[in-house]
Amino acid sequence: MKPTERAERSDWDWEYEGYDPAEEALRESLCTLGNGRFATRGAAPECAADTVHYPGTYAAGCYNRLISDIAGRQVENEDMVNLPNWLPLRFRFHGEEGGAGEGGAGPWLTPDSDALAGHRQSLHLATGTLERRTRYEDAYGHALSVRQLRLVHMADPNLAALRTEFTAETPVLLDVEAALDGTVRNSGVARYRDLADTHLTHPHTGTADAPDTVWLRCRTTTSDVRIGMAARTTTDAPGALATVRNAPARAAQRFRLRLAPGRTATVDKTVALHTSRDPAIGDPLHAAVDRVGRAGGFDVLLDLHAAAWQRLWRRAELDVPGEAGRVLRLHLFHLLQTLSPHTADLDVGVPARGLHGEAYRGHVFWDELFILPYLNLHFPEVSRALLTYRHRRLERACSAARDTGRAGAMYPWQSGSDGREETQRLHLNPRSGRWLPDHSHLQHHVGSAIAYNVWQYCEATGDAEFLHTKGAETLLQIARFWADTATYDKSSDRYRIRGVVGPDEYHDGYPDAAGPGLDDNAYTNVTAAWVLARTLGVLRALPAPRHRELAERTALDATELAHWEEVSRKLRVPFHAGVISQFDGYGDLAELDWDGYRARYGDIRRLDRILEAEGDTVNRYQASKQADVLMLGYLFSPAELRSLFRRLGYRLDDDLWRRTVDHYLRRTSHGSTLSGLVHAWVLARVRRAEAWTYCQEALAGDIADVQGGTTGEGIHLGAMAGTLDLVQRGLTGLETRGGALWLDPVPLPGLSAYGFSLRYRGHWGIRLRVRPGRLEIEVPTSDRSPIEIELRDRAVCLEPGESCVLALT
Repeated sequence: MKPTERAERSDWDWEYEGYDPAEEALRESLCTLGNGRFATRGAAPECAADTVHYPGTYAAGCYNRLISDIAGRQVENEDMVNLPNWLPLRFRFHGEEGGAGEGGAGPWLTPDSDALAGHRQSLHLATGTLERRTRYEDAYGHALSVRQLRLVHMADPNLAALRTEFTAETPVLLDVEAALDGTVRNSGVARYRDLADTHLTHPHTGTADAPDTVWLRCRTTTSDVRIGMAARTTTDAPGALATVRNAPARAAQRFRLRLAPGRTATVDKTVALHTSRDPAIGDPLHAAVDRVGRAGGFDVLLDLHAAAWQRLWRRAELDVPGEAGRVLRLHLFHLLQTLSPHTADLDVGVPARGLHGEAYRGHVFWDELFILPYLNLHFPEVSRALLTYRHRRLERACSAARDTGRAGAMYPWQSGSDGREETQRLHLNPRSGRWLPDHSHLQHHVGSAIAYNVWQYCEATGDAEFLHTKGAETLLQIARFWADTATYDKSSDRYRIRGVVGPDEYHDGYPDAAGPGLDDNAYTNVTAAWVLARTLGVLRALPAPRHRELAERTALDATELAHWEEVSRKLRVPFHAGVISQFDGYGDLAELDWDGYRARYGDIRRLDRILEAEGDTVNRYQASKQADVLMLGYLFSPAELRSLFRRLGYRLDDDLWRRTVDHYLRRTSHGSTLSGLVHAWVLARVRRAEAWTYCQEALAGDIADVQGGTTGEGIHLGAMAGTLDLVQRGLTGLETRGGALWLDPVPLPGLSAYGFSLRYRGHWGIRLRVRPGRLEIEVPTSDRSPIEIELRDRAVCLEPGESCVLALT
């Protein structure tokens, strides 16, 4: 059974009863705690990393580069670093009855011990805490109950704390050890374990002036990020004996507690973490020791932490009934732990798997395309910071384009610390055991996603300063790349973009072709046309002095703009059999025996791996991993998509779009967690009953681990945020354009009543409620301008402090 099937249902708590090693990796990911600066997986503090447990801690933007020998080649990878483990707190019975061992002590107790008699773990979303209750009974009659409460502080983003309460049922002498462990490695993903994984070096430990505080410092091997960590451990047990046992990479404090039956002894561990990437510090170790020394007690920290979470929940108010609402709240919780207001102070991007594990090496892909639309309307300062991460790496993207003989900015498919292309050139198929060429760096559509995010952010916030400066410059260089990449085909009087890979990812080349890449991927070409047209509009609207300044800095002239205009109207979109082709030649590929493969393999989400293991290739078939052409229906409203095709000289009517949707629905294996989300979004306007089925699949993606073990390596942040945005924008038809909020709600069979708040152009806490047949809008009192609300059949203007109820046709 999946853990969610056993979990008790509660609106704000996720309960896991019992201990199952097979489910531990999934629980550790879903019980991760973080604050936007750093996060720690929900591993048991007494357990070291092994094949069951993985207590990883990750700081946003902290990367390191190593070289590995793979398949006879040297391969360089940059990874998000697993930082020293601050969790360790282990305990054991002491005394002659405890059995043989150090000083008459028994073995250290863990959930894997034979002495385990009960285990329950609770993730409390309202307060951002993880609670664990465990009971042990050993063969000598000792009985001990342990309750732990953990937090990664949301008010002070450099603090974490762990409270452990020991209650004995019989007289017990207990050894307790609290430690900071710098011996960790990056070993959380099985298929990476042949790669170099030692990122930390030069560890040192010591004791601070305060006798209850130990520290550890180290640095990364190549990026030279310095890390400082300090832990203050105290106990209220009378007469507790404390000693310090430091090794070069492990600082430890030991306590011996004498427990009377029925009496509880508490051990509190408070930890401070700093790196040299943190703003406004000098030495990370000094900062950590100073911070932990000034931190309040556990109860004070808990109150401040819970209050900070309460403020976040208020800003991201979400009212969705039933199990869907419960799951959405969990998704929002993990989004806020990865990208909180604290993230706005950092130079970081959006890690595809959150700060929850080491899958994809913590790299930044295109996932902000599914995340920023939600953040724009709740935490726009975070969106701005994430877009600034991209702008800071614009020069690197321009250099990458020049290296391939092209103009403009060619952003990498996978980005890390400095914006170079981090996509590996080999990837392992775990089904066949073979290392294969990886051509996903040809997904240049990531540039269009960045441009789309810039525009959406500026429309939602009205941030003209950003649009006229960093935004316009980013748009210009991405548009320049597309205009220079497109080549003119005289025979068709069209421009073509060749040698790319689309969002599908399964298709990275033509069958039996000498080289990788596809021609005229419809999604790539249409979004490139959108970028060119939108950038032209932005440049025309720039204040004259700024336009001149930007043109001078980038050597932009009227001839180049005229070329952009032409390309934006003449990019080719391929068709076959009355539908939009995923790419040129797609209709010539063979049909796959879908029923046969499902019968043979059951789960065929990773069809590419199955076929490769058979000695075949998915490049031969009309089979997609995830939405590709249908992504156009995710990004653009029906009206805007029709307008885009009309600008390109094509007619897109409802029948053509429905046929296209039907065609790809039957030929998609949903090998990405993003696929169900996009299909739910698209089908909400085409076939509502089926839309709800895909919506439920998107909601279940991580909690049910539908991809069979991937969630244990880190949650899928884009899919989680995308489900929130599905409610916020997809089902409401919400668009921010032309200085107005456009709404066109569509009811789904399983979700006809819901509500949320949003932040729009300086208005905090606008409340929207969708009910059967009506839409309720409430604008809070402020000094801001009125809000224009546009529906299909009417327009409404609401002053601050006003509300209205609109009947829906």
